[in-house]
Amino acid sequence: MSTATEPPRGSAAEDDWWTDAVFYQIYPRSFADSDGDGVGDLGGVRDKLGYLELLGVGAIWLSPVMRSPMADHGYDVSDPRDIDPLFGSLEVMDALIVEAHARGIKVTMDLVPNHTSDQHEWFRAAVAAPAGSDERSRYIFRDGRGDGSQPPNNWPSIFGGPAWTRVVEPSGEPGQWYLHLFAPEQPDLNWENPEVPEDLARTLRFWLDRGVDGFRIDVAHGMAKPAGLPDMDLSVNELLKNDDNDPRFNHESVHEIHRGIRRVIDEYPGAMTVGEIWVEDNERFGEYLRPDELTLGFNFRLAEAAFDATAIRDAVDNSIAAVERVGGTPTWTLSNHDITREVTRYGGGSVGLLRARAMALFMLALPGVPFVYNGSELGLPNADLPDEVLQDPVWERSGHTERGRDGCRVPLPWEGETPPFAFSTTAQTWLPMPADWASSTVEVQLEDVDSILNLYRTAIELRSARTEFAHSGIDWYGSPPGCLAFRRRGGLICALNTTDDAIPLPPGELLLTSAPTEDGRLAPNSAAWLV
Repeated sequence: MSTATEPPRGSAAEDDWWTDAVFYQIYPRSFADSDGDGVGDLGGVRDKLGYLELLGVGAIWLSPVMRSPMADHGYDVSDPRDIDPLFGSLEVMDALIVEAHARGIKVTMDLVPNHTSDQHEWFRAAVAAPAGSDERSRYIFRDGRGDGSQPPNNWPSIFGGPAWTRVVEPSGEPGQWYLHLFAPEQPDLNWENPEVPEDLARTLRFWLDRGVDGFRIDVAHGMAKPAGLPDMDLSVNELLKNDDNDPRFNHESVHEIHRGIRRVIDEYPGAMTVGEIWVEDNERFGEYLRPDELTLGFNFRLAEAAFDATAIRDAVDNSIAAVERVGGTPTWTLSNHDITREVTRYGGGSVGLLRARAMALFMLALPGVPFVYNGSELGLPNADLPDEVLQDPVWERSGHTERGRDGCRVPLPWEGETPPFAFSTTAQTWLPMPADWASSTVEVQLEDVDSILNLYRTAIELRSARTEFAHSGIDWYGSPPGCLAFRRRGGLICALNTTDDAIPLPPGELLLTSAPTEDGRLAPNSAAWLV
């Protein structure tokens, strides 16, 4: 429900605000804690809106804050039309939306349509009902193979172990199996049941009516399942990943689901969606961005590319080609809550930080929509956590062979010299914070004109203010081996040096560099903007 102080949605000319906005992903439990329980919350986000305005971002994406038992840190939703008390309340969310809008910041939320929590009222009803009931038809229940004691097919879970769990029937006997492509606490919905899209439409309107500007759609290439649920080739299976031949994902009928979502989104001028799409084939990726489906789609090629000129150029070319054929807008990200932080991926330490600075400048020069994961602007690495504090379900489901994603989810350091660095008033944060992050706090970096935080601030400001960023196309320059350079058709030139030697800069007036030049040359592991 909109509040009296909520400004109206933008004019027709502003309805495509998302085409070049800088999004900032907030992992709420790790951003800022306002109530001292060691877990970040919406009150913490409200407290830091001034910081986000100072950073210059145009929109925030909140990872899940809906009601959840937190088996997968909010991606197991028990009530999609409420805020979990861990994060606050609907009233706090309403206030956050109003205050963010007053600062010119749009608010988008995570949406989880592939599955629910096993504590959702629907699933509780399904387990309590007999096989073949209407309650079970909202999920994917099947009889087991053979005498019923074997799973219905050989599908593994993305988190490890089988993708099926057997239930005890109301009679007390072992019974049917239900599908969960992720954790057992996350049963997959049956999107062939009309109640499922109808309920999602209610959820969309519930939040849009409260002033939310859009949604990030989790597992946007999931939801639809192939007829008969055939066995898969297990040689292509890998934890936390899927490929284009994986029958669990990217089924053709998923596109009709997205058309249904888009019909609701189009009722709200200026609202948008961005889908998590793990699809490598450019043509199949682009299908999700047809005019009647998703507004934007995450393309992870740049985040997966090594710090190598050829790999980076291939990632950019493929990402642009994937959307050009459908008139879509490219998206860019270097990390998120599922991906190792870029400082660590690029080598760690001082070299990793130099390369992360360079790639930040490179990404922000590209046409389209950049997504910055909280902490990237501080140059944080993955934290090296002891086994006993790990919480990602992948750790347990893999039999402690895969450490999971906790290392990139550690709370942010704000100020001070010792943990919790003003993230919380308690040192017992939900994941421990490294003591050596004292030199990376927001406080320290704001006072250092050469910090990566101030590099992000300057780059975002220039990106929004300079006309050289206005045109969507790019043209590649000829470059020395191990280097890249492109010109935005509005006039900006971006050069990237991935080698260990300084190189000549392209002609033009130097606007910004990720590292000081060396005798007028572009330093190793650095990037520059010129006009």
